[in-house]
Amino acid sequence: MPPVVIGVAGGSGSGKTTVVRRIVDALGDSQVTVLEHDRYYRDRNDLRFEERAALNYDHPDSLETDLMVRHVHELRAGRAVDAPIYDFARYARQLSTETLAPRRAIIVEGILIYTDAALRRLMDVKVFVDTDDDTRFIRRLQRDIAERGRTVQSVIDQYLATVKPMHLEFVEPSKRYADIIVPQGGHNVVAIDMLLTLIRGMAGGA
Repeated sequence: MPPVVIGVAGGSGSGKTTVVRRIVDALGDSQVTVLEHDRYYRDRNDLRFEERAALNYDHPDSLETDLMVRHVHELRAGRAVDAPIYDFARYARQLSTETLAPRRAIIVEGILIYTDAALRRLMDVKVFVDTDDDTRFIRRLQRDIAERGRTVQSVIDQYLATVKPMHLEFVEPSKRYADIIVPQGGHNVVAIDMLLTLIRGMAGGA
């Protein structure tokens, strides 16, 4: 029986990680492989740091999605993959990779995963986590400072220059591809419980 592939999309700071964690907790860590689209930012080590920092990372072209598609195909076929590791502080891929094993469920997570038709076709269920803009910005600000070594001003500049306009151009319209929309991010207990019931059934019961 092939694994069930679950897409979890939504704007930056929408609560995708919380929803992913709930799915993993429900099925069990040993039963789920999580594949983040963020891993697949294109390697631009040919550019200076300042040039890399100035790139638009919120456009679909900034990601090597065709490699992610190949990796999902491999995982579905029962084969492990060597997934890239991205260093957000350096805006560059690391030389090392991480081996991910195929499991009963595969979660594909990212803001732009529904903009690619080939990737969408590999998903058995597509979830969109929907959260208001103010909440998403505050969460992104806190995360980028704490986890990615960014300054307050750099986060604000990036949000205004690329995050917000790309959200309106690509992320928000991709919501129409979702099978399930979860309002209020990871705090919507009723919606998440319904989602988990569906996924448990698709994954063979848990």
